[in-house]
Amino acid sequence: MENADFPTGFSTGFPAAFGFLASVRTHGGTDGGADSTGGTGGTDRGAGSGPAFAARGDRTGVEAALRGQHLAATLVHAPGAAPDGAWARDGETVVLLAGEFYNRAELRSVLPPAAAESDAELLLRLLERSGPHAFRLVNGRFAAVVRTGARVLLATDHAGSVPLYVRMAPGEVRAATEAKTLAGEPAPRGFPLAGARRVPGLAGVHQVPAGAVLDIGVESGTAEVHRTWTPPLARRILPEDEAVAAVRTALERAVAARVTPGATPLVVLSGGIDSSAVAACAYRASGGLDSVSMGTDVSDEFPQARVVAGHLGSGHREITVASADLLAQLPYAIWASESVDPDIVEYLLPLVALYRALGGPPRRILTGYGADIPLAGMHREDRLPALDSAVAHDMATYDGLNEMTPVLSTLAGHWTTHPYWDRDVLDLLVALEAGLKRRYGRDKWVLRAALADALPEETVLRPKLGVHEGSGTTSSFSRLLTGHGIAEHAVGRAKRQVVREVFALTVAGGRDPAGVDVTEVVRSVADRFARGAA
Repeated sequence: MENADFPTGFSTGFPAAFGFLASVRTHGGTDGGADSTGGTGGTDRGAGSGPAFAARGDRTGVEAALRGQHLAATLVHAPGAAPDGAWARDGETVVLLAGEFYNRAELRSVLPPAAAESDAELLLRLLERSGPHAFRLVNGRFAAVVRTGARVLLATDHAGSVPLYVRMAPGEVRAATEAKTLAGEPAPRGFPLAGARRVPGLAGVHQVPAGAVLDIGVESGTAEVHRTWTPPLARRILPEDEAVAAVRTALERAVAARVTPGATPLVVLSGGIDSSAVAACAYRASGGLDSVSMGTDVSDEFPQARVVAGHLGSGHREITVASADLLAQLPYAIWASESVDPDIVEYLLPLVALYRALGGPPRRILTGYGADIPLAGMHREDRLPALDSAVAHDMATYDGLNEMTPVLSTLAGHWTTHPYWDRDVLDLLVALEAGLKRRYGRDKWVLRAALADALPEETVLRPKLGVHEGSGTTSSFSRLLTGHGIAEHAVGRAKRQVVREVFALTVAGGRDPAGVDVTEVVRSVADRFARGAA
């Protein structure tokens, strides 16, 4: 079991495109369409040319001449794979799609019978049927650009798990799955967009809200936001057995939808209930399982993960990253996530280190990430009203944190997916009343009960531990700062400044993260604190 090699040579089941940069402009709009998005078609494998994507893969340019407008895009996709399924056209309507849908059978059931189609073609047919409301039907992990008539629709999935950014200028709309590809633009700076969040440090760049369609008039520069999903505020009271059965069914369906037929799924496994539940469901869906755990010289959860891997018969690997090497991944974590929140970056840092250290062929990876938010796992609170208020707050404030962006793994060539943030799973978990989440003195009780017959008892009963805690990320980052003279009470503020400075260098400034020395950045921040200039 331990340290088994992963099999090679099977289908990875990747989506048609990891990401894109697209431009729609009127014939009299700003100058920058095809040339600035990667050319005229064909594939660009040159790492030093074209847009500065962090996602690793081949690049293919596509163009469409439209009535009064021109569309050009660069698609980033798995090496050697054709990205044809990432775009579709019918007359004057063009769809570009990064990511994938998980409820294809349900979507096809509301459409006339047709030959097997890609997700982009499926979206095109849904738009013909329902217009922008089509996005309310889709359960997926995606970002989309749709040019239809005089308008451009920019859409994210319900959770915004594939971030989407936009920059508008007279007669042109530019949209991208990575904000860095829109950085460094010449004047004009772009129009303000009501209802969309400004990206700090990138003039004129905004982020499309999660679970929304941004409806833009290219010529008028007007924009309107249509919500396609919001977290439920009403709560469901269910008997224990019904709630447990519902959670088990929803999670099994979400995991099965993410497992490639005929392939062995790979799960990031910490040995906690969240990742272990995904691993158990993945094994049930496929009959086989690979798993991987990561730790540092400071801390690891290897023994706990081995218990689950042994129980499920998983082909299991353990990867140890030295804490100094883990902190050296900080520029990559910020470059990929495009986040300036130090807490989020700390959560993501071990995952980035794991994906970059994984090696071997590109893989589709399932994680247990995100279960804490709808199940209130981060809160040690026995008062149920306060616990439910915490869930409502966390669900209202996750947008824009980019915790689940696929770039965290596609920067190493892998594709990740997170079953706990499946739309149907979220609809169920968020809506369960707090007494099902904190019960009999246990956090996330309903999930533990739902998987009690599929996992070892010690795993089901194991207390919650965060991925950054299990790897010692927080303590390592703090020690690096205090070692440079930052006082304990100022560590939090210093972390914010370090993260913002690295963001300015990599995302806004275009520097390759390999050329950013974290120690030098920390030393610079420490010097400012010592002078009282911070």
